Amino acid sequence: MTVKTAKRGRPSQLNAERIVECARALLAEQGKIPSIRALSAALSVDPMAIYHYFPNKAALLEAVCLALIEAIHRPAGPDWRTEIRALCLSYLTLLQAHPGLLDTLLSMDGSGPAQVFIARYEQALQPLALPQPVLNDSRDLLVDYLHGYALAMQTSQGKLDLSHLDGPLAFWTRALQREADAH
Repeated sequence: MTVKTAKRGRPSQLNAERIVECARALLAEQGKIPSIRALSAALSVDPMAIYHYFPNKAALLEAVCLALIEAIHRPAGPDWRTEIRALCLSYLTLLQAHPGLLDTLLSMDGSGPAQVFIARYEQALQPLALPQPVLNDSRDLLVDYLHGYALAMQTSQGKLDLSHLDGPLAFWTRALQREADAH
C-alpha cells in the first residue's frame, strides 16, 4: 500500500518572477492585489513558499507595482513636450488597464514605483534645465492631476477618456515653458 505525502519545501518551478507575473495577472483579472492565499492557490503552492521570495505582502506589493510601472514610457527624444505627453498617456493607460493599481500605489509605504516615474519625468524635462525645486513642484502638480484624471476616468462610465487630456496638458506645458524661460 502506497501513502501519498505532501511534498514540503519550495517547488522547483517557483521563483520571484513567476510569483510577480501571477500576481500581475490576478490584479488585471480581479482589479486588486491578490491575497497570499489566492496567489498561492493560483500557483499551486503552499502560502509559505511565497514568503521565501518576499518577506511580507508589502514587499510583494512593491515588486508587483514596480514591474507594472517599469512598462511606462521611457523618454528618449529631444522634444520634452512629446516625451511628457507620452509618459502621461502611458501612465494613465497603465492605471486604466489595472483599476486597482492606483489605490495600491497610493497606499504603499515603499517608493520604488514612484522613483521610476520620477526618473523618467526628470529625463523628459532635462532639456529645460529647471532647478530641482521647480522640477519637484511641477512633477507633484502633474502627478496629482494624473491621479485625479485616472479616478475620474474610472467613475465616468466612458464619458472621459485619454483624448480629454490634451487641453490641460498643453496648458501645463505652456506654464512650464514660461517657468523655464524665466530661469
